[in-house]
Amino acid sequence: MTRRGLLIIVSSPSGAGKSTLTRRLMAWDDTLTFSVSATTRPPRAGEVDGQHYHFVTESEFRRLVDTRGMLEHARVFGNYYGSPKAPVEAAIDQGRDVLFDIDWQGAQQVANSDLKDSVLSIFILPPSITELHRRLVSRGQDGPEIIAKRMQKSWDEISHWDGYDYVLVNDDLDATEARLKTIIEAERLRRAQQPGLLDIVRRLQSEFEERAP
Repeated sequence: MTRRGLLIIVSSPSGAGKSTLTRRLMAWDDTLTFSVSATTRPPRAGEVDGQHYHFVTESEFRRLVDTRGMLEHARVFGNYYGSPKAPVEAAIDQGRDVLFDIDWQGAQQVANSDLKDSVLSIFILPPSITELHRRLVSRGQDGPEIIAKRMQKSWDEISHWDGYDYVLVNDDLDATEARLKTIIEAERLRRAQQPGLLDIVRRLQSEFEERAP
């Protein structure tokens, strides 16, 4: 029996833990395909083109948008981010789940796309704003100005929590990871994700009719 792939969206404000959780999900199930976003921002130290992001020029990004080559896109902190559409469609049709680490704007675009029937969206909340700020500082990736901008943007992200299928409070990383796995395993069994069920029911019906007196 074949299964249609899920398009799994995990969103949260910066620092709530979505990047760590998505990495853990990838380690848990190596059949998961991570959607590598395209961006116009320059790579940070240690980032590899095609692995962390597809780093493209602004003109190339705009060309993809104009030719409907992006499943979703947005401008964040002066740079463009988006998800190339073709590899996602191919994976879904082949029965492979695709994992997205995107914000609420991208999640809305994907949820309203022609792939909406395969979307599973999950929002991760921090346990408190104080803890969110502590996590951003402890990462050591950004200076005070960028952290202030991320904190300012965090409430905008959180305010869209009710647009998701599931919402988890990440007060314990291991527990949140376990809940994520439970959600994904259950959603994979949705009737809509199993087109092969129709053939099985038809076979059962045929067997039943053959046994009828």
